[in-house]
Amino acid sequence: MSLHADAVRVLKEWPAPDREQEELRLAYGDHLASHPDGVWRSCADGHITASALVVDPRGGRVLLTHHRKLRMWLQTGGHCEPGDTTLAGAALREAREESGIRGLTLLPGGPVRLDRHLTPCAWHLDVEYAVLAPEGAVEAVSEESLELRWFSYDEVASVADGSVVRLVDRTRALL
Repeated sequence: MSLHADAVRVLKEWPAPDREQEELRLAYGDHLASHPDGVWRSCADGHITASALVVDPRGGRVLLTHHRKLRMWLQTGGHCEPGDTTLAGAALREAREESGIRGLTLLPGGPVRLDRHLTPCAWHLDVEYAVLAPEGAVEAVSEESLELRWFSYDEVASVADGSVVRLVDRTRALL
């Protein structure tokens, strides 16, 4: 199965938690139906991206990256790559690469939420997952980050934008 086909399947099967998320789910599906290249960075009309919130449920905290280009505290994630065969796999790959943490596992149940936002390259149609950090996880800054830092759930709103806060809230509801 191609990454495009996996994205179509994931979005078709995903039970959106509310009306706004359902509207995004349908819009993402329409985008993929009209753009065979809709999962790749080369799609100028926008493209699917995969991200993952790194969570330490035992510690009540999340790991955020201070994004080098955007200068914002965000979850890990980004563009799909040619070797990616699933959205979940792309999100997990991004989390491993950007956090440096070994032993991350996807939170079961598929995507946590969707978020569409304009970036310098194009519209990102982000499919957001959550990954669980193993006990004693040690992070390592990648070239895409200025810094990595653990934040308690309650601290996130003071450093990150509303999309990250909503991702944390939705993830906590699923834990």
